[in-house]
Amino acid sequence: MTLLPSDDILDVNVAPVVAHAAWARFEASWYRRSYPFVAAAIKDGQYSNEYDYYESIGAALGHSPNPWFDELWYLSTYPEVMRAVKRGEWASGFDHYKQVGYTNFSPHWLFSEKYYRRMNPDVTHRVIAEKGKLNGYDHFLSGGEAGFRSGSRFFDPHVVAVHASSSSAASFRTLGREAGGADTWFSLLLDFQNGFADGCRSSWYFDPVWYLHRYPEVAEQIKQGEFACALHHYLMADDASTYDPQDAFSEAFYAEAYPDVAASIKVGQFRNGFDHFLRAGAREGRLPVAGCDLEQYATRASVRADIENGLFLDPYAHWVASRSAEAASTLPAQAAEAYAKAHFIDTARSTTTFLGRRPLNFTCDGPPAVSVIVVLHNHFPLTMGTLASLRDNFGGNIELILVDSGSTDETKHIARYVRGARVIPLRYNAGFVRACNVGLAEVTAPVTLYLNNDVILMPGALANALERLASSSNIGAVGGKIVRTNGLLQEAGSIIWRDGSTFGYLRDGDPNCAEANFVRDVDYCSAAFLLVSTIAVKALAGFDPRYCPAYFEDTDLCVRLIEQGFRIVYDPSVVIEHLEYGSSNSGASHALMQRNRRVLAASRGAFLRNQLPAHSRNVIMARTRKSAGTRILFIEDRVPLRGLGSGYVRSNDIVRGLAELGHQVTVYPVDNHFHSVARIYADFPDTVEVLFDKTATQLDHFLEERAGCFDLVWIGRTHNLNRVLPILHGNHRYLTGCDVILDTEVVAAPRTVLREQALDLAETISDLDAALRVEFENAVFCKQIVAVTETEAELIRRAGHTNLNILGHALQIAPTPASFSERAGLLFVGAVTDQDSPNLDSLLWFLSEVMPIIVERRTEIAQLTIAGYQGADVDMTLLSEFDNVRLVGRVDDLSPFYNTHRAFIAPTRFAGGIPYKIHESASRGLPVVASQLLIDELGWVAGRDILSGGAPNAEVFAAAVIALYDDESLWTSVRQSALDRIRDDCDPARFARALSDIIEKARE
Repeated sequence: MTLLPSDDILDVNVAPVVAHAAWARFEASWYRRSYPFVAAAIKDGQYSNEYDYYESIGAALGHSPNPWFDELWYLSTYPEVMRAVKRGEWASGFDHYKQVGYTNFSPHWLFSEKYYRRMNPDVTHRVIAEKGKLNGYDHFLSGGEAGFRSGSRFFDPHVVAVHASSSSAASFRTLGREAGGADTWFSLLLDFQNGFADGCRSSWYFDPVWYLHRYPEVAEQIKQGEFACALHHYLMADDASTYDPQDAFSEAFYAEAYPDVAASIKVGQFRNGFDHFLRAGAREGRLPVAGCDLEQYATRASVRADIENGLFLDPYAHWVASRSAEAASTLPAQAAEAYAKAHFIDTARSTTTFLGRRPLNFTCDGPPAVSVIVVLHNHFPLTMGTLASLRDNFGGNIELILVDSGSTDETKHIARYVRGARVIPLRYNAGFVRACNVGLAEVTAPVTLYLNNDVILMPGALANALERLASSSNIGAVGGKIVRTNGLLQEAGSIIWRDGSTFGYLRDGDPNCAEANFVRDVDYCSAAFLLVSTIAVKALAGFDPRYCPAYFEDTDLCVRLIEQGFRIVYDPSVVIEHLEYGSSNSGASHALMQRNRRVLAASRGAFLRNQLPAHSRNVIMARTRKSAGTRILFIEDRVPLRGLGSGYVRSNDIVRGLAELGHQVTVYPVDNHFHSVARIYADFPDTVEVLFDKTATQLDHFLEERAGCFDLVWIGRTHNLNRVLPILHGNHRYLTGCDVILDTEVVAAPRTVLREQALDLAETISDLDAALRVEFENAVFCKQIVAVTETEAELIRRAGHTNLNILGHALQIAPTPASFSERAGLLFVGAVTDQDSPNLDSLLWFLSEVMPIIVERRTEIAQLTIAGYQGADVDMTLLSEFDNVRLVGRVDDLSPFYNTHRAFIAPTRFAGGIPYKIHESASRGLPVVASQLLIDELGWVAGRDILSGGAPNAEVFAAAVIALYDDESLWTSVRQSALDRIRDDCDPARFARALSDIIEKARE
């Protein structure tokens, strides 16, 4: 390759192949500004122009030819190149890069070729070639950065855009254009003459303003030309461990807190503590500064969603970004809540301005679906805000019953603002209890809602509550998640203690926390929003008048419903914002509460004797009323989302099955991964408690906190048993009478032996037995062991265990409709969770060994689509280098892929268990070519239910793919036979029976 000069150097030959590459140009104007002494040499006539100077002497002096390539950094980063330059093999580091290094070396301290390709998996080798680019850097400079892509952890165009004010950004960009530079943030940062890099953050991992203030000597070094900017100094300084990148990380604290890191830094594995923290420490739960608990911070739903959606790389970046916003909030908690309440009232007032012209319409055009009783006593703006929220919340017929309990404000004329409501005026303030009972006498709908006049219903609240109440005839009342105006919980269901006092579960907690977001039976729910069966509540004559004027009447009503055999259900999808004490005097309220608690204690003694004593240690036990189902702690590697594959679909089916059988399930992941809360909840029944914010490090404390809460512990995967068993044994006093079920999911020993050893058959069998004994040495502590196939069960028996159960997959057939001729291409679906994933191994083998054979024989077949979850730490660029590959990542709905492709491949070489994706593909009517290893696990007949690709064998596999692809008759027969197998092997009813039997055996 020949260096491409800028337009003002006309007498240099240019190689057309690199004419488009920005990094290959010689930028004369930039060179002149960066090396001012060059101008004098040209003026003296020693050199004809800037390029002449660079070619004659500048390259040898370590000069860079343009802002996009850093010569000195390149030579120091790749010492082998420096040695080659010294030997005269290359004229400069840049000469090496433009000739050969561009294929896999990085050109600049602010761009990594590997990082760019890894963070942008869609930028494959094929895409780069099709766009006529030379490498990822070429792609980045010619449009990638404009699309807000990043080539370095220390450069994020989103962050630059946030921190550059509109005026300064505009002026800097104008300067950049006038100077002939590209109009991008990256170009502005690299044009160090403008000072932009030192005045603006370029990522959440480095703060240049703080850095220069903290280390004033660096500013002087930059002024002397030793470094281009603060970030350049930080990334190039020899004594890297003596500088902190920002106030959110302390090298001194990190070194003192984690002395083991020093050895890794000393041998050059990490540059400094911050490098270790970013690459390993954060994942290990280490702290960047004192007092920063990133694991706890990462439990927030908003944090997890932002990370999954790509707004931040990790919790640390999110935390750094949020610090300024949190620092701005200096109001104490009480003042903040007072401000929030005032805002709530002001918002309510704003809704009253138009209601005189456009009244709310509650006119029923048929039988009402629900009767809503609202008691009023002044506070007109709050009432109208509540009623407007109610009308917007539910489109069905509402019988609105407004009991005006002696109002003196505009509430007296509420009929002017609300049409179709039944207004019952009382001449005096009768109190909440009497007023509600007056309203109840007017109810005609089958369902009654008690609703405060100081609440706002969140979308779907009433519809969700109605659906929950109708879901079972033994549900007597439904309540919801009540959130105060400060955004914190008032209650997520409530507890009644033995002395008659009550406790709002999770008060002051985060409404998005895991514990607040699953459906459960509770002692009672507040009448701020309480949906009840009209028949049941009328049979009890409504609220007990002994609680007049208010407080504990809802507690008493729920107790009486429970005594009648009804359930009180808390549903977190029913969300209400409540202005607590918004329609009452809080001082008088507390006095009434104390009086009425004594009334409850005196009148409901038989019920209260079975309640737990009031104590913080009893909260978890008391939050859920005991049901007939088994209480199960379900431990897995991670939250088993269906989109993850790798056995997690089956784990998800098990959790679903347990919930459908009426068991209370708590899912506990031992490793932390970031998925949005919405995605998690969409994947599980709403009665399951999914502790997405827990990890193995908290399990010890968790078991102590949940003492007596579980009847069974279900552990997914043998390595998790080995990992958590010491913790379980250490907490045996909290797990008395709690048995353990081990669900192996996959027997790892055969895969380990096959992968790591190439022995003859006798030696392999011997090693396999030894590996099995090691793998299952702790299974002796398990009441039951679950295998996914009979083949794997036999392996476990070889390890000496006989308490075996078989539990496969649950699937129903749903064949996609496209015909043979309407389909094209090959499909692979599977998760690549880590670098050692069997799926990644099988793909690399297929693309390197099988695909070339297919290309040679049938080029038109050689198109492979790869779909499935890809772990954040997995380098998928290994796959992108192959032609004819399309990486689509995780896909929520695979139906279009199953419908458009002609054949599914499963070339696994090292695995165990049943690959769910083979079952799923077959159930969707897409025939499969698989390795014989998988076919043996399936127990299917090769050539009838599935085609065999050998053990695998490249020639055999390629021939099977071509045969299935070309022969419509074969394709049709294999498709139908596989559908028949799925119908028999994966019958959901059979799965449910097997699961029920396992639980029964464990409870015997």
